[in-house]
Amino acid sequence: METLGLIGGMSWHSTATYYRIINEVVSAARGGHASARISLQSLDFSEIRECQVAGDWDRAAALLTEAAQRCVQGGATTVAICTNLMHKVAPQVEAAIDVPLAHIGDAIGAEAGRHGWSTLGILGTRWVMEEDFYAGRLARHGIGVVVPDAPTRDQVDTIVFDELTQGIIRDTSRATYVDTIRRLADQGAEAVVLACTEVGLLISPEDSPLPLIDSAEVHARHLAGIALGAGLPTA
Repeated sequence: METLGLIGGMSWHSTATYYRIINEVVSAARGGHASARISLQSLDFSEIRECQVAGDWDRAAALLTEAAQRCVQGGATTVAICTNLMHKVAPQVEAAIDVPLAHIGDAIGAEAGRHGWSTLGILGTRWVMEEDFYAGRLARHGIGVVVPDAPTRDQVDTIVFDELTQGIIRDTSRATYVDTIRRLADQGAEAVVLACTEVGLLISPEDSPLPLIDSAEVHARHLAGIALGAGLPTA
């Protein structure tokens, strides 16, 4: 099998989801005692969060780059960033390693393509919803995006950092997200990307008025496929 390099800890709650799904898929595919070969670097999210709040993306890129290089030193033949937002620094990380980076946007693009969806709603941190590093990657797959209005983006972002990344799940926040999904449907979304890897802990397909792409689950399944030899999804 390929060895996966996972840059996690952002937050550890979703990294646990990645680890579980990857190993479940590999175990189901190979049987017996099979599990995935993984080189994991779990960062201190408080350091990364300080960079985000301060807008110090150069320091954030350096921290993730060091983690990626340690993954490679640990035998990784493909590296993945186990979070949506920190793909903001994916180009710097990718440039610093000599193995492929499995971009979360390509996994989501491939999943949307399988369903024939060309317009996706985005629910995540405000950088993911507002900046081009995420929507631009999906555009490579022929996918357009719609996002909530500015006050709702602030609400969605606050729930991520004040609750979900700290393992706090509230029914009131679930109701906010479900109402937001309804409005994204009115804007033309055919499905919604849970574009923060913790949002899947809050919203299930049964809650949602639109189909969901859980970014953590989809990315993890693609990584399991890579471990098993399926190769990288590309634009």
